[in-house]
Amino acid sequence: MNTQTATMIEPEAAWCAVLARDRRADGRFVTGVLTTGIYCRPSCAARHPRRENVRFFADGAGARAMGLRACLRCSPDEVSRDEAAVLSAIAAIRAAEEGIPLGDLAAQSGYSPAHFQRVFTRATGLSPAAYARSLRLDRAGEALSAGESVTEAIYAAGFSGPSRFYAASGGRMGMTPSAWAAGGRGVTIRWAVVDTTLGAMLVAATEKGVCRLSFNETGEDLRTRFPNADLARGDADFAALLAQVIAAVEAPGDFSHIPIDVKGTAFQEAVWRELQRIPLGETRSYAELAAAVGRPNAVRAAGSANGANHVSVLIPCHRVIRTDGSLGGYAYGLAIKQELLDRENSKGAIKHELLNRERDPAAGR
Repeated sequence: MNTQTATMIEPEAAWCAVLARDRRADGRFVTGVLTTGIYCRPSCAARHPRRENVRFFADGAGARAMGLRACLRCSPDEVSRDEAAVLSAIAAIRAAEEGIPLGDLAAQSGYSPAHFQRVFTRATGLSPAAYARSLRLDRAGEALSAGESVTEAIYAAGFSGPSRFYAASGGRMGMTPSAWAAGGRGVTIRWAVVDTTLGAMLVAATEKGVCRLSFNETGEDLRTRFPNADLARGDADFAALLAQVIAAVEAPGDFSHIPIDVKGTAFQEAVWRELQRIPLGETRSYAELAAAVGRPNAVRAAGSANGANHVSVLIPCHRVIRTDGSLGGYAYGLAIKQELLDRENSKGAIKHELLNRERDPAAGR
């Protein structure tokens, strides 16, 4: 069968969404099964087909053109009430100059506020309020990056005033918006370059946490990233933090206690959070990473967000590999990436063995 698959669909990302029965992928593509002659929603509860028998289409029309028929179980051509409610709410949020109360959004759908919040969060991964905040913060970031003043960016993004912007951005951006726009102006960044078994490592931190961890970079590279920051050598607090970072690199383990100070778009930060959730000794493909943040078609964007990570190791972008098992890329060279993975695989295997012994003491004899 000469199938015409949908454009802009990454097959492996789509397959990951199908395996996860990810409702957030519904409406983005349909899954055609050549052996049964039907097509389904990604979230269809039917038994999964074999991968080689599956093709992906942008919509039901494309699948029907290839002789497939709609699944009677999941009705892929019907827009569910939940999907319509979420799409309508997203359109309203994007068009609004200020936030829309949850009750008003729910009333448009005919749902109760509590039920609508669950439906929206399941579909997007964010509550309506969090979705609106992320949208406004992204707009503000774009305006700041384009050279607008902080005040202009705040109002252009839909915030009612600076206090609302600072309150919303406090949990996402380590530096203040003005420091972000001015290349770190007004921020003190302490830094050092130390020798490790992986080579020279640059570690830089604000008072809130590590803002840069890289290999084979110098103070000049740091100055390029933060041209207006006050770069200073480390004090006692920085020395203690530096020791924790070195330990995390030399002997991988749980380093969630090490504070970090990074900023990014809502999508980038979602990718970084998923990276931090990958267990020690495990890896994920770029397609799996995209599916995990609810954007199975955005494999390249997920790869770009992975590469935009400012804090290597602590946000473990080295744990992402290609679908075929090859390493893919790494900013500091594949030798360092492989060594990090080897160390973590060894540590992960030891941890797994200890857990097995706890469950069955006889297993270690």
